[in-house]
Amino acid sequence: MFLHAVAQPLMAKVKETTGIVGLDVVPNAREVLVGLCTKTLKEVQAVPEDEGYRKAVESFRRQRLKVCEEEEDWEMIEKRLGCGQAEELIEEAQDELTLIGKMIEWNPWGVPDDYECEVVENDASIPKHIPYHRPPPLPEEFFKTLEAASSQPKRDTPAVS
Repeated sequence: MFLHAVAQPLMAKVKETTGIVGLDVVPNAREVLVGLCTKTLKEVQAVPEDEGYRKAVESFRRQRLKVCEEEEDWEMIEKRLGCGQAEELIEEAQDELTLIGKMIEWNPWGVPDDYECEVVENDASIPKHIPYHRPPPLPEEFFKTLEAASSQPKRDTPAVS
């Protein structure tokens, strides 16, 4: 029992590189992720409770925190989360903390009830600073193919395996 408790941490795999230029290995990635997830969950409390942004952030941060608390090994954390390497998750969490601060500053949910948005009709002129792009019309072959495909009766064909 003593040998298992002492040897297990010593035998853990050490990550030598992320394989991503400019992204260094974080030796204590699990602890850093737990700290960032906890801090994010605390800071997002400043966003109104019924806002979709807060609900989304809380949802995925709680899920990631749970995985980080359940797993000791960085490989298992990466595998279970399936969202990249631990170092990438750390960068993402740091960016999220920055964004939370910006969202609180910008206050996009604080639109007054009497605010009216200007509606631009289809025939209104487009301001010069907005790029204008209208896709070309579809070729006639497209409509012929669409008509042929929609007019043919559907057959019950077995799926190709």
